[in-house]
Amino acid sequence: MPHPTTAQPESVLRLSHITKRFGALTANDAISLAVKVGEIVGLLGENGAGKTTLMSILFGHYVADEGEITVRGEVLPPGSPHAAIAAGIGMVHQHFTLADNLTVLDNIMLGAEPLWRLTSARGAARARVSALARDFGLEVDPDAVVAGLTVGERQRVEILKALYREARILILDEPTAVLTPQESASLFATLKRFVAHGLSVIFISHKLNEILAACERVYVLRSGRLVAERQITGTSRSELAELMVGRPLPQPRVEPQEPGAVVLELRDVSAHRGALWLRNVGVELRAGEIIGIAGVSGNGQTLLADVIAGTLAPDSGTLAMAGREVAAAGPRRMVAEGIGRIPEDRHSEGLIGDMSITENVISEGYDAAPFSRHGLIDWQAARAAAERAVAAYQVKCQGLDGPVRLLSGGNMQKLILGRVMARAPRVVLANQPTRGLDVGAVAYVHEQLLAARARGAGILLISEDLEEMLSLSDRIAVMHRGHLSEARPRAGLSIGELGLLMAGHTGGGDSHAA
Repeated sequence: MPHPTTAQPESVLRLSHITKRFGALTANDAISLAVKVGEIVGLLGENGAGKTTLMSILFGHYVADEGEITVRGEVLPPGSPHAAIAAGIGMVHQHFTLADNLTVLDNIMLGAEPLWRLTSARGAARARVSALARDFGLEVDPDAVVAGLTVGERQRVEILKALYREARILILDEPTAVLTPQESASLFATLKRFVAHGLSVIFISHKLNEILAACERVYVLRSGRLVAERQITGTSRSELAELMVGRPLPQPRVEPQEPGAVVLELRDVSAHRGALWLRNVGVELRAGEIIGIAGVSGNGQTLLADVIAGTLAPDSGTLAMAGREVAAAGPRRMVAEGIGRIPEDRHSEGLIGDMSITENVISEGYDAAPFSRHGLIDWQAARAAAERAVAAYQVKCQGLDGPVRLLSGGNMQKLILGRVMARAPRVVLANQPTRGLDVGAVAYVHEQLLAARARGAGILLISEDLEEMLSLSDRIAVMHRGHLSEARPRAGLSIGELGLLMAGHTGGGDSHAA
């Protein structure tokens, strides 16, 4: 790609007074921002602040009610993704959109050739992809099948897809959400090459440290409005967090405390689902401690959580609660044993979208006291429990009878917390408890987990966010290809060391008891 010339305008992209309403809700309220040639701009905001709507307008999925977008001084036709791509706008979504059964080259070429062409120009496409990969440090085998790629390699393919379509303005949506620290560092090196070649980047992330490290400027949205624009050199993490939520945010503090007796123990547990395996996993969790389980997505963390929750039966090994073996347990039994589950996917596993808030609050105990009388649901008791959960956990909703799918992601997570913590569980299984949440909701979830630890609950924290892991955990273990490392004290670990362990640089063999 050519370097920028002096004839190019300083602002390659400009959004002017963009307003979008959905009924009575104003999702974007007269937002104006600009991106310069060869610049990385951060976009911050809580869930529901308007970031997704704004980017959907930019990419042509929505049409703004007011305002206009210009690219290199030309007005961008509204409501046309084709026009956005033709103008040089590319977007890499947080959840990749690749065909696993096709090769890298096939994925990149898919949809980029005219339908009426009788033959495919694969030779020229291969040469061009190789040149782009070399220029931007995005090395990946064009003949590799996507199903066999690592998460980091898949992201490179997504970026190459956009560059192949001659994107000059690249939108990256939570680009490091599933990457190891080493893969994130590689991405940041690639972004520097983008800037050197005159590309412009909009970097959307919940990770404030990454915004501070990667960007030159940052825009902050709150409640649909642009509330601040800051130069990175003149701001701080704490200022950006406060601008996002409109108030100071306390940092999580793990107070020293002596752990109690073992509340959960896995001994040589193996399990599988399809091609995914757990292999001889062992761990001991004590009352009043948090053990963090780090790992790149797909290495067995979900299987581990499912075994503990009772939704997957182990092939071998034993699981014990408070020293007593629990055999052939299902989810109902594990709830009765004192497992409080915060599932990985709050939409498909944590809540039932079309049921009401009240129905979801009692969903794990509707057939027992205090919600059941003589085989019938006591709706008065159920509603009282829902009211307590909504009040105690500050769930913003339009009432207890509306479908839970209308809640934001953060409020869904608060509702799950309210349901779990009301039972005062002995063990809290927190699987990706802050994934996709904004900084305010993250702080609230962290506060509740630490409060449960202070009450004496044992907490198993499964997370791909290493900052979260290091700020909350007493001990940390790493999952890689179904093996679990020894849990080590947090004080002796760094993000770099954890990243190497997540990538498989263990220097050892199978996992053993923590």
